[in-house]
Amino acid sequence: MGRSGRLDRNTIFGFCAILLWSVTVALARSISEQIGPLTAGAAVYLTAAGFLGAHLAWKERSLRALCMLPRRYVVGCGALFVLYTVALFLALGLAADRRQTIEVGLLNYLWPALTILFALVLLGQRADVGLIPGTLLALCGVFLVLTQDTGITWHSFSVNIRRNPAAYALGAFAAIAWALYSNLTRRWGGPDSRGAVLLFSLATGLMCGLLRLLHPEGGTWNIRVVAEVAVLALATGLAYLFWDLAMRAGDVVLVAACSYLTPFFSTVVSCLYLRVQPSLNLWLGCVLIIAGSFLSWRSIRPATEESPPRRPGEDGAPCVKGESYGS
Repeated sequence: MGRSGRLDRNTIFGFCAILLWSVTVALARSISEQIGPLTAGAAVYLTAAGFLGAHLAWKERSLRALCMLPRRYVVGCGALFVLYTVALFLALGLAADRRQTIEVGLLNYLWPALTILFALVLLGQRADVGLIPGTLLALCGVFLVLTQDTGITWHSFSVNIRRNPAAYALGAFAAIAWALYSNLTRRWGGPDSRGAVLLFSLATGLMCGLLRLLHPEGGTWNIRVVAEVAVLALATGLAYLFWDLAMRAGDVVLVAACSYLTPFFSTVVSCLYLRVQPSLNLWLGCVLIIAGSFLSWRSIRPATEESPPRRPGEDGAPCVKGESYGS
């Protein structure tokens, strides 16, 4: 916030990025229903790569900086980015119905809590006792989400999982992959990793396209599909650009804290766009996932007691989604 107490433009950009990411589940599912998840992933990320490439070329006047990126970062974090996106699109596409799509989407939002857990090992972070209830709250939220319209028992949870194990497994894998990516981006990326999401988006689009060739999908392109692909690609590209501005010149702590509301915004958008009537369990689970993730984030402490708490995005601190574009 500025000295006048008003939100500055870059902080507002951070809020916009959060809202833009909230349309991913709804649009990815809608596109996947019409042309298949692999085709959807290829179309969205190749289009997003084109948008990011045009922006980078215009802003930097050269793409040569991409050749200077650390090889370990490009290969390792790039692979995790691709695996995350492919797994998420497949999970959303394989969901039995639109309600299950929202369940899988919320399962994916375990990544903030997992990011904190992995940061303890990968980044040498320390956490206070708040990490335990935070992690338990997030897991309880997932348990509630996956027991919709049934009794809240372990049996109902396991039965729901067995109905579509592939979708839920891919959703959980996506959460793990992004949590690892968020930490390793900070560890391997260094200060000169600006623009890496362009490469990662291009690789994701090409990988989805290759898998599409190996596993043909049915579907029909129409004006609605083209429009949804364009909107999701533009939203993805703009979200990374806006987040970069917020992390560099906005109120980092405020924006990072608000980012944990993404599951709520995503659920609202998905329910409205996909015309799903949410159950009480879903909303309670969503709230618990948000609370658990936020409490886990607040539990993180610097490596030494004398040092002040570091903001997300500073050296050694776990980054939140999208930060890699401007790291």
